[in-house]
Amino acid sequence: MLTRLKVNGFKNLIETDVRFGPFTCIAGANGVGKSNLFDAISFLSALSEKTLMEAALSVRDERGHTTDIRSLFHRVGNEYDLEMAFEAEMIVPRTGVDDLGQEAKASITFLKYNLVIAYKANGTRQSSSPLEIRREELAHITLGEARQHLSFPHKEEWRKSAIQGRRAGAFISTEEEGESRIIKLHRDQSSGRPVSRSAMNLPRTVLSTVNAAESPTALLAKREMQSWRLLQLEPSALRRPDEFTAPAHIETDGSHLAATLNRLARNGSFYANDEDESRIFGQIAGRLSELINDVREVSIDRDERRELLTVQVTGRDQTTHPARALSDGTLRFLALAVLELDPEVQGVLCLEEPENGIHPERIPAMLRLLQDIASDPDTPISPDNPLRQVIINTHSPAVVAQIPDDSLLVAEAKETLRSGQRFKRVVFSSMEDTWRTRSDNATNVVSRGTVLSYLNPVERLETELARNGSAELHSQRQTQPRRVIDRKEIQLAFSEMDAPQ
Repeated sequence: MLTRLKVNGFKNLIETDVRFGPFTCIAGANGVGKSNLFDAISFLSALSEKTLMEAALSVRDERGHTTDIRSLFHRVGNEYDLEMAFEAEMIVPRTGVDDLGQEAKASITFLKYNLVIAYKANGTRQSSSPLEIRREELAHITLGEARQHLSFPHKEEWRKSAIQGRRAGAFISTEEEGESRIIKLHRDQSSGRPVSRSAMNLPRTVLSTVNAAESPTALLAKREMQSWRLLQLEPSALRRPDEFTAPAHIETDGSHLAATLNRLARNGSFYANDEDESRIFGQIAGRLSELINDVREVSIDRDERRELLTVQVTGRDQTTHPARALSDGTLRFLALAVLELDPEVQGVLCLEEPENGIHPERIPAMLRLLQDIASDPDTPISPDNPLRQVIINTHSPAVVAQIPDDSLLVAEAKETLRSGQRFKRVVFSSMEDTWRTRSDNATNVVSRGTVLSYLNPVERLETELARNGSAELHSQRQTQPRRVIDRKEIQLAFSEMDAPQ
């Protein structure tokens, strides 16, 4: 679980400091940079398992394509920053396994990871990458400090179940030795010499190389970061049937929905327990009925001859529809409903514009589902309440209007002056009198006008036109087709709604 992220020098994230709760919604206009926060999270996740170059090339550019390395660094005019820095505070699982199946148990589960990456402008051909690690550190946050660092509302029972263990020293540290920088991996036990590596030409982070024997806590930090995923649920992937031998975990594009639902229904066993199977399918059908009324049953068609699994939905009229016949919005909602019931899904789930394909009247059902996927901070961590969180972004007024006010962050482009140069950076602001503004390092407070512009963008457009003169406003109305908002009965309805009761 990612509880706080600081970023500096990555795209237009300059001195960014964001605290997260179990559920966070980031609202902002197109192009302000709200997606760059997702890119920073994805970049850190990629760095936990890939080389520096592979991780950098996995980050998309403004057009959604694989980016070039230099564009990851903040730019003003033709000048690029030479460094980008990240600091992530996270709660990690208490146990896990490494790539060789060795079991690991964390010494402490509340950690802080620091990483500084530089661009070698005058690099040599001997170096395989223009990126260089300047600093890498993994330290712990003590149990006594935990309450101060966890600003979002939560019960003490939840905190004690999520944060366990104790530690005296760092797990990864960086030290200067003459003109060299040495990154040291320390063992969880106090005895034993640390493993030292020169930072000069490291192709990847030290964290990405750890195993259970060297540092089980660092391994579990790695596992946590690997679980930070940007879900881009593609209808084509969601519609595909799965072979009996397919992986039974939903991928970031929605692949293996059928195999995952089949695993949950059969409780991981080849032989299904009819009672468990009916319970799982019933829960999924009940959740899906919040989106569409015509749902009687959700099930898996098991084609024994072709060895294929297909998701299907049966309506109240007894008509069965396979996944290929379902709408895009229904499929995405169904995938999220499956994720909610899967106790193996942990970490951070990021989604862009989850309201796509959802009728405005059904957006509250989607938001309830997303909040239910996230860990309930009033209940101890357990298989029924796994350690996971959901972060979404949107520019929909229907979404902003429906979410809890303390879950909202508004992304705005702000002009900044640094070293005599003016540029725009993205700033994340929260509503006044919420847990973020009451924390020790309070975030910016979003203005009332900005919130109103999200909730009623049509009114904002009219106001802006009015400022430019009534003649222009009249001209706009004369030359454009009549809009729904211009109809007299609609205007009258709005007036009645605004009238004092």
